[in-house]
Amino acid sequence: MLIAPASRSSCRQYHQPCGQHSQKPSVQDDEVIVPLTHLEHIIGPDIANETEWQLHTQLHASSIFTVLLLLEGGLFSSSSPPSSRMLENIFQYIDLHQNEFIQSLKEWVAIESDSVQPLPHFRQEIFKMMDIAAEKLRHLGATVDSIDMGYQQLSDGQNLPIPPILLAELGNDPKKPTVCFYGHLDVQPAKKEDGWHTDPFTLVEVDGKLYGRGATDNKGPVLAWINAVGAFRALNQDIPVNIKFIIEGMEEAGSISLDELVRREKDRFFSSVDYIVISDNLWISKKPALTYGTRGNIYFTVEVKCRDQDFHSGTFGGILNEPMSDLMSLLGSLVDSSGRILIPGIYDNVAPLSEEEKKMYEAIDLNLEEYRNSSQVEKFLFDTKEEILMHLWRYPSLSIHGIEGAFDEPGDKTVIPAQVIGKFSIRLVPHMNISVVETKVKKYLEDIFSQRNSSNKLKVTRTLGVHPWIANIHDIQYVAARRAIKTVFGVDPDMIRDGSTIPIAKTFQDIIQKSVMMLPLGAVDDGEHSQNEKINRYNYIEGSKLFAAFFLEVAKMHS
Repeated sequence: MLIAPASRSSCRQYHQPCGQHSQKPSVQDDEVIVPLTHLEHIIGPDIANETEWQLHTQLHASSIFTVLLLLEGGLFSSSSPPSSRMLENIFQYIDLHQNEFIQSLKEWVAIESDSVQPLPHFRQEIFKMMDIAAEKLRHLGATVDSIDMGYQQLSDGQNLPIPPILLAELGNDPKKPTVCFYGHLDVQPAKKEDGWHTDPFTLVEVDGKLYGRGATDNKGPVLAWINAVGAFRALNQDIPVNIKFIIEGMEEAGSISLDELVRREKDRFFSSVDYIVISDNLWISKKPALTYGTRGNIYFTVEVKCRDQDFHSGTFGGILNEPMSDLMSLLGSLVDSSGRILIPGIYDNVAPLSEEEKKMYEAIDLNLEEYRNSSQVEKFLFDTKEEILMHLWRYPSLSIHGIEGAFDEPGDKTVIPAQVIGKFSIRLVPHMNISVVETKVKKYLEDIFSQRNSSNKLKVTRTLGVHPWIANIHDIQYVAARRAIKTVFGVDPDMIRDGSTIPIAKTFQDIIQKSVMMLPLGAVDDGEHSQNEKINRYNYIEGSKLFAAFFLEVAKMHS
């Protein structure tokens, strides 16, 4: 028999009378007795009798349970156990070690890896974060390359080092599919005085919610993937797929140099990749989701200039074309009160709505009242779930973001700005083309400006252009992910798009030309980029199981 201290509850299934011995060994109240008959059932009587299995040790409950899972998982068996038994053991391991996984997340959240603020202190924090992640991957047994990305030159002439991008791989069996996971470990800025209930860089659990900057975007999902791989390794189970990681530290700042690296590694690191998984977005409801599309984005600045020096409104008001008035007229001409973009021809290339797509919107589990209340919006522009989802995901939208040069401080300053710059963007959808949209926007604004007969100068500039991304939901890995979600959560996922822009998905699709899938873990109310960002314990732990189940499903389908 195997004797080791443990809580009665943790190994109750093994604590049973042993009828094989006339005299029982002396055990303490907190010891668990594993009978020889049970070990014989797991590993066979010959091995059990030969080794006698008389172990007296001071193992923690989770350690002894891991030993038992190793035995039951086939450590001493020449044949692999059924995948259902393997998955059950993996799930038990993850459940048993969930506090350790949360501790790892706490340690990662504590690192202020802010990439948005270009300051040396934060860059050092990102480098520290990447080093810790690299070491964790090596501990899994992965080979890790930390790719030097050089320096970033800022507008003030300052040069800051770009954090390395990690390329890691575990396994190279040509008979197995290779799955590559993309994640990022940098975060948005956060300060307690911005409205956080707790220190944003101290992970705090309240009612099963793990609050901390980066908890859901994107440190939690990266760790969930690592947890899944680690469970296989801890139980000495063969991972059914080859694993690759690409992890960066500048996603929140535009993924500087990432496209260049992907192109450079296309025929080396990515040459054997079959599937790419991204977990960097959220569910739309309380149900798990699979994301198959994102909108693109095209960003413009509209500059109206009279001269370099501002005017006094008492001296010049009423005798000149004021730049602010011109700009307000231009920005006000872009969208009507129903949200429809007024630029001629802007909807010409929007993909038509298919019957299959329409049915997918109808099937999505979204409670409009709950969604409106959680959004703290009194009324949306549309009244039905389908209309709201379509205008979030499959139709373009135009948003006005701000004005440079305007007086925006407290007080009553009577200034006429001599130069103002308006900022707006359009979320693009299939099959809108960036250059076509740019041409239409510029022509429209120039026409509107000419109608004002203003003596000011107009300059319209496109500063950003990212294409939309759409995936084939019938790809092998989407089917495998649906099956894995059903296994872990007991429900079919919502098939959703994301109204935001995640450029790396389109980059992978265009350059590597392999299947790309978004498999989100975060709940709809996680508040990524916002105050009090969090990930639920449930989503984090069950998400770790989901990735493990996905490995098995994609391996079965691929073969």
